[in-house]
Amino acid sequence: MYSFESRIRYSETDSDGKLTLLSLMDYFQDCSTFQSEDLGVGLSFLRERKLVWVLSSWQIAIDRLPDLGEQVSIGTFPYDFKGCFGFRNFFMKDGAGNDIAKANSMWTILDTETFKPKRPPKEVVQKYKMEERLPMAYAGRKIAVPQDMEVKESITVKQHHLDTNHHVNNAQYVGMAMDYLPEHFAVTGMRAEYKKQALLHDILVPCVQVSKEEDGAETCVVSLQDTQGGIYTNVEFEGRRNYVKIG
Repeated sequence: MYSFESRIRYSETDSDGKLTLLSLMDYFQDCSTFQSEDLGVGLSFLRERKLVWVLSSWQIAIDRLPDLGEQVSIGTFPYDFKGCFGFRNFFMKDGAGNDIAKANSMWTILDTETFKPKRPPKEVVQKYKMEERLPMAYAGRKIAVPQDMEVKESITVKQHHLDTNHHVNNAQYVGMAMDYLPEHFAVTGMRAEYKKQALLHDILVPCVQVSKEEDGAETCVVSLQDTQGGIYTNVEFEGRRNYVKIG
């Protein structure tokens, strides 16, 4: 297991002074990047071998979002490799060791010349210690896209959406999708399924549906598509309306 300590910064919080979902995702992504760099199989190592890890899916379960200034610990570990896929858990805990959030993720290693999946080199796999996966309610990777979705105004990919792989960063898709959440929607769970990469100047068409459950919970599905209906990313949010301002 790899972990590091941090403190919630003002720049990571929302208007209620709580950590944003995107900042939580950044913490998780940074944690796995730190581990790979410390093990000597990070970005430079992979670039030399014309390889890159890309995220195929996220599942994040949130118990609560920490407050400004709160001390937290962030951890990660891989629990399986299958062919070209790597599976990794993440967690964030508070200063008392209580769970704040857990996550499951699936990654694919690609050849950067052919953009086709490839088995990770043995020297990469051997660097990581496999651990038992976290106890959580594991959901399927695929997200069902409803038929009757509302089409929103298109989004053009800008330079600030891109990461070191020169495509839209996984958290940026989620950030785009969050713009279509209902007002006062408190996210308790999120899944994201990444199907193809969006590049600079690509046009994304958001398609949205919000559905209510019998217990008062709501699900918001946002499908970010190209102009021909091809899917870049599907994002599903679970949560409830929170009309009481916290903090």
